[in-house]
Amino acid sequence: MIKNLLLLDSEGRRVAVKYYTDEWPTNGAKLGFERSVFTKTHKTNARTKAEIVMFENNVVVYKFIQDLHFFVTGGDYENELALAAVLQGFSDAVTLLLRMILETDGNMIAGKVATHNLDDGAPLSEQVIPKSKCLALECVCFKDLGWYGGLTH
Repeated sequence: MIKNLLLLDSEGRRVAVKYYTDEWPTNGAKLGFERSVFTKTHKTNARTKAEIVMFENNVVVYKFIQDLHFFVTGGDYENELALAAVLQGFSDAVTLLLRMILETDGNMIAGKVATHNLDDGAPLSEQVIPKSKCLALECVCFKDLGWYGGLTH
């Protein structure tokens, strides 16, 4: 059984999450789990292929694509190959959605990104693309799919 799907940014903040069990009953417990799993995994090299870790009696399969961190959590008895297949489908779907959104409505996304606060010290290219990805994901995941999370930061 899949317990949750997590999509976090490169700093461990929520982009989109979906929980399928009540193992984490409060929003605080969910955020704590997300922070903990990110802290345990963010220094690994999961960019070329999925990695697997046991964490708090759960199997967590994860990988990083650019500045997005994808996680699939299952029980300690779950088949890692099945979880890895879910992870691959999850990351492929998000990649496809982003590609479609950015190709069809790039001007609107660029306009929204431009209205958000930008860091004067960082190159514009390093800020606009990650923010536009997050805005696109927020639009699709939260409004259309009813996921939790959001860009509250």
